[in-house]
Amino acid sequence: MPTTTSSQPASKLENLPLMRLAFRPFFLLAALFSVASLLVWLGFWHGSILLRPYGGLVFWHQHEMLFGFAAAVVAGFLLTAVRNWTGLPSLSGAPLLGLVMLWLLGRVLMAFPMGLPGWLLLAVDLVFLPVVAIVMAHLVITAKRWRNLIFIPVLLLFATANLAMHLGVMQGDAELIRQAAYLAVLLITLMMTVVGGRVIGMFTANRLGRTKPEPIALLEGVTLASTAGVVVLQLVIMLDVAIPASLIGGVMLLAALANTVRMARWGGLHSWREPLLWGPHGSYACLPLGLIMWVLALMGLIRTELAIHALTIGGMGAMMLAMMARVSLGHTGRPIRTLPGMGVALGLMLIAALVRSPVLAIFPQITHWTYTLSIIFWCVAYAIFLVHYTWPLMQARVDGQDG
Repeated sequence: MPTTTSSQPASKLENLPLMRLAFRPFFLLAALFSVASLLVWLGFWHGSILLRPYGGLVFWHQHEMLFGFAAAVVAGFLLTAVRNWTGLPSLSGAPLLGLVMLWLLGRVLMAFPMGLPGWLLLAVDLVFLPVVAIVMAHLVITAKRWRNLIFIPVLLLFATANLAMHLGVMQGDAELIRQAAYLAVLLITLMMTVVGGRVIGMFTANRLGRTKPEPIALLEGVTLASTAGVVVLQLVIMLDVAIPASLIGGVMLLAALANTVRMARWGGLHSWREPLLWGPHGSYACLPLGLIMWVLALMGLIRTELAIHALTIGGMGAMMLAMMARVSLGHTGRPIRTLPGMGVALGLMLIAALVRSPVLAIFPQITHWTYTLSIIFWCVAYAIFLVHYTWPLMQARVDGQDG
């Protein structure tokens, strides 16, 4: 990475390992924030009010797991990956620190609004994702790597969902908050579909010495189009336009089937010895599971929040943990191997998803225990990540290269 030479303080900041690439501060802060925020949520679930955040604790939990935790991981991953995709220097040094401070300011004000007006909180919290999109767009367009432009509209729609959640609070519109949160979850699902399709099969083949199956153009097209179609339909619903349940349910079923067939070709059954392989496979399997459960919810058979948590805990939480673990090793120059306890961490995330979603759908009478267990399992899993990765993320690469 180029260093800043215009001033000595800037030079020192540029060389600070934590500010060399976006994955370092954002992965570390995302993991810390998820554990802290879920412990607050656990306290609330057991009757203790530990925080009086903007919009109330229920809104805060929904919003911050999406636009606090997930947005930080997405920013860290994309702003790191775009350097490899384009061959151009990505955000580092003072600009990266500024982006981190912007994210932190949003988290502080959402947790401690201090009586500030809602429009000010909205403005501070909203700007983070568009900035990430602008940085991405500049690098992708400069390098003419057009296939990566897909992330720009997804990031901007993600910011739109954030805006809608804030407007829902300001207007007292609980339905707008709910539909905007659904849109955010489905946008993250779409990003996981895109990224998972690019790397899970490749990681598996490379690690196991197998031949990576060639993508089937029709299958790839149907998978991405149907998953994106679900997002578009949810956007229309959020805009208060009536959509037949049969239409969105049909597209969800198609997306679930296509993702299942696509995943089956990646050799996941051969990865059982390696957690950094079966973790992504298991988390990806939660995407069609969540979509199928959502269809059951549209039929009135289960609650929609059960499908949401299959996508967020099993899909989002587990896949982000697996990808953070792998990326943090590779980009700090360390051997890509499963560190002690990381298999347990990934297993806990997948168990948490099963307990919180399909098991709770079958045994609704154990709601209290399933909520508690899923929260504890998440916190333990990410605490294991923090034990192993906090120091490496704060240190220079062991091979002496930039990054």
